[in-house]
Amino acid sequence: MTGATGYVGSRLVPLLVERGHTVRTTASSPDREQPWWGDRVDTVVMDVLDADQVLAACEGVDAVYYLIHGMGKDDFEETDRQAATNVADAVRARGVQRVVYLSGIVPPVDDDELSEHIRSRREVERILIDSPATVVALRAAVILGSGSTSFEIIRQVSERMPVHTIPTWMDSMVQPIAVVDVLEALVGALDYEGQSRHFDVGGPDQLRYAQLLDAYTSEAGLERPQVDVPLLPTALVGTLVGSLTDVPRPTVEALVESLQHDMVSADNDFREALLPPGHRLVTLEEALRRSLAARSGSPQEADPMGPLPQDPVWASGGDDRPVAAKVVDAVTDLLPDAP
Repeated sequence: MTGATGYVGSRLVPLLVERGHTVRTTASSPDREQPWWGDRVDTVVMDVLDADQVLAACEGVDAVYYLIHGMGKDDFEETDRQAATNVADAVRARGVQRVVYLSGIVPPVDDDELSEHIRSRREVERILIDSPATVVALRAAVILGSGSTSFEIIRQVSERMPVHTIPTWMDSMVQPIAVVDVLEALVGALDYEGQSRHFDVGGPDQLRYAQLLDAYTSEAGLERPQVDVPLLPTALVGTLVGSLTDVPRPTVEALVESLQHDMVSADNDFREALLPPGHRLVTLEEALRRSLAARSGSPQEADPMGPLPQDPVWASGGDDRPVAAKVVDAVTDLLPDAP
């Protein structure tokens, strides 16, 4: 399991252990603090950019979960390319039978129209599929749950902006999915019996991004009027949102750029192929309600939709600085440097 301490990985590991799987996780440093489930897994030191360490980590495993990406770095495309190549080479050398990759929805447009973020995700998918393993790629758009990057952007923008200014180009269609449904699909991918392929994974609701913001504010008990604003440059919006939220700015800018296209599933094949019989997808309303609920009890008993100990420091609404100070920072970031 790569990315085991990330948002999805930290929720997937205990679920796999609960379902009877033996899990090996990777950590970039031996000094990293163990997560709450750390004593239930085997952890090895592995830098995904170190080919020898990747080769060693893949020794004796049946399947590899690829849950990493370099979206928060300036050179993320090259980083993603090298990381995927190292994993594909190790899979080939160690005879790993299966790779499960969590990716993003790819709009049906030419490569030159895709954001760098989506283009890189698709390149990683192609590199992995070139390996002899059965590769199952799950393409998700907005993943709902406390601590999810997409959800935290929605939460922090809604809480910090008294008015939602929606660029006309960004009001695309989206198909959010609850993280618990993503987890079930990731587990189900281990038993998928077909050829290597990707699955679009989306929840039961499709709506415009402005409607998603409105649904959040309604569930959170906020009143946020919406104003459509034409001709706002993509880079400007990415900088503004990145400055206003506590989510790492390169990550925000990459996700904002992706919203130029509709991010909806091309089909619903994953429901039959990957989900257990009778599984009910979580509705948007329920997903928002559960994501906003406070954590109660131990991590073992907590709802994966809510906050958990391994979530990033900017989750659950971000830091405690006054909203006014963050707005000032956002405006300052947009001003040209003084001579």
